[in-house]
Amino acid sequence: MNKIFTIAWNMVKRTIGSRKGFLTYILLPSIVVAAIISVTGGMENHSATVLYTNRDTGAAGQHLLAELENTGDYKLVPRKDEAALKEGVIGQEGGVGIWIPAEYTAQLAHGEQPQLNIYELRTTETSIMFKMKVNTIANEMLQTAQTVHAVSGGTGDAEAGFGAILKQAGQHDVGSTRTDYDLYPRETLGVITGMTLMFLMSLVTSTVSLIMDDRRGRTMMRMFSAPVRSYEIALGNFLGSFMVGVIQIAVVLILGKWVLRYDYEVPAYLYFLVLAAFMLVSMGIASTVAGLVRNPRNAGMLNALILTPTCMLGGCFWPLSVMPDYMQKAANFMPQKWAIQAVDIAATGGGWNELWLPFAILGLMAAVLLAIGSAILRPNETGISA
Repeated sequence: MNKIFTIAWNMVKRTIGSRKGFLTYILLPSIVVAAIISVTGGMENHSATVLYTNRDTGAAGQHLLAELENTGDYKLVPRKDEAALKEGVIGQEGGVGIWIPAEYTAQLAHGEQPQLNIYELRTTETSIMFKMKVNTIANEMLQTAQTVHAVSGGTGDAEAGFGAILKQAGQHDVGSTRTDYDLYPRETLGVITGMTLMFLMSLVTSTVSLIMDDRRGRTMMRMFSAPVRSYEIALGNFLGSFMVGVIQIAVVLILGKWVLRYDYEVPAYLYFLVLAAFMLVSMGIASTVAGLVRNPRNAGMLNALILTPTCMLGGCFWPLSVMPDYMQKAANFMPQKWAIQAVDIAATGGGWNELWLPFAILGLMAAVLLAIGSAILRPNETGISA
């Protein structure tokens, strides 16, 4: 057992003991995942800031603003006049601004549609959705005003009647019952998990390269000449790479959850277990490939032959649902698919009665691949150096 740990610790020191190794396998993945979290993590459940100036003294202007705020999608910030509104939009104090003219209620009450000025520095998804929402509310108020005007026959105070209806509508006595409580994983969680899995898979290349160097330099042969068995050498390399992966997982989780305050919607220990299980499979792949590859120059082809294709098929870059049926079936043989599925199940509140299947499949993959790698590593042979 001490021999296995000695080989493993030597693998750890060679992988991340140098400045280059630490930057490549610990710092770089953490920075990339942190950047993804920063970009995608704040895209959901975020209220856009909307600047407004309301010159209307009637009920329509207040109703429009109240309906926008009730959506929960916008944070309304007042500005004293139109000039201040424009300056705020130019200064990016808000993503979009709206100017409600005077006599807005009075014009609506008489069946007219007054002009609402909407200001934006650049066209974005938020500004487009905001315009659509404003137009919807304004058209609904216009239809109501026209109905009131037609019923009253132009007699009486149309503005007062229109205002009374808007006041009643603002109470939302008639509503709907929500049946969708967002019990599904966020798309950004899948992206972050996929990128993390990809960087964990990149350790396969580093592990294979180190094993190729040991075989080419006859270090593995000298190791085998000592009282060390083949499976102990394989387990040592396997365990060393796994320890590097665990360090990488811990750094990424600490940075994302406790530094960037990103809510993974999954308990930290469970997310760690999923990534660790995937790491076991990755190390099994590394040991198997290291036993098969004899020419060190071929180790660099692993990214093209293993890392990228399996990440694509496994759903690291896009949802599996967008792929053809035959590719979705092929994804069942990719460990990335089961790791992402385990995270999705945990994010939707699933328990171990559902999680056991992806964990069992990942464990079976790791066991089979490690057994094959131990059998074909053949440390008594040297690699092809030419």
